[in-house]
Amino acid sequence: MSNLLSLLLTFLQNYGYLALWIAVFVAAVGIPIPVTLLLLAAGAFAALGDFNIVLLFIISFSALVCGDNTGYLVGRIWGSKVLDWIERSKRWNRLIPPRRIVQSRQYFQRRGGWAIFLSRFLFSALGGVVNLLSGSELYPYRYFLLFDTSGEALGAIIPLMLGYIFGASWEAIGDVLGYSSFLILSLLVVILLVTRVIRNVRNLKQVNITNISQIEENQSNLAGVSTVATAETSTKSTGNLPLL
Repeated sequence: MSNLLSLLLTFLQNYGYLALWIAVFVAAVGIPIPVTLLLLAAGAFAALGDFNIVLLFIISFSALVCGDNTGYLVGRIWGSKVLDWIERSKRWNRLIPPRRIVQSRQYFQRRGGWAIFLSRFLFSALGGVVNLLSGSELYPYRYFLLFDTSGEALGAIIPLMLGYIFGASWEAIGDVLGYSSFLILSLLVVILLVTRVIRNVRNLKQVNITNISQIEENQSNLAGVSTVATAETSTKSTGNLPLL
């Protein structure tokens, strides 16, 4: 058990629900705190009768949503201004073209919902970054709130219930969840890379086919021009019209 987690557990045991709300809120904002392990431990303590599992869920869920909204607002207020400044700056335009920022915002508008939802419970370590990106990319707040609350409901209830069910074995469950999340994230990255490579290969083939078609068309046009020029030269030399 890490020193930070031990400190958080001591804080939880001394100050109860208030300590849990503060720790979960800080983690949701983006500070690296092992909040999943903390919720597992809180669920285990509830199984021993130290806490009420329903209150733990309400407090954890409210803290997670408040922290996520704080990160979103920070990105919305300051992050979007930074992107706008980069888009207008001639110096930064060389490194980050304006069209890249526009494409990034359009892509996040289409796929951002899944990123928000999955980072609430499956890839919780990315939650703070996704919150800032959501605000910076001007993702609609009503959709952010929808995906955030639905994802955080799972993000709160899953570790609490696992801790409550397995009790003293909550640390082992935490290790399993950590490894599972890492493996799923690695698999997702591999799938995205393979998809991108396949897409690039297809685009390259399409470009080659288009180039070959253009070359053949140009050669055909040149052959036609050459035939007409030969016919005109023959007409001038003989004085007769070419036979068809």
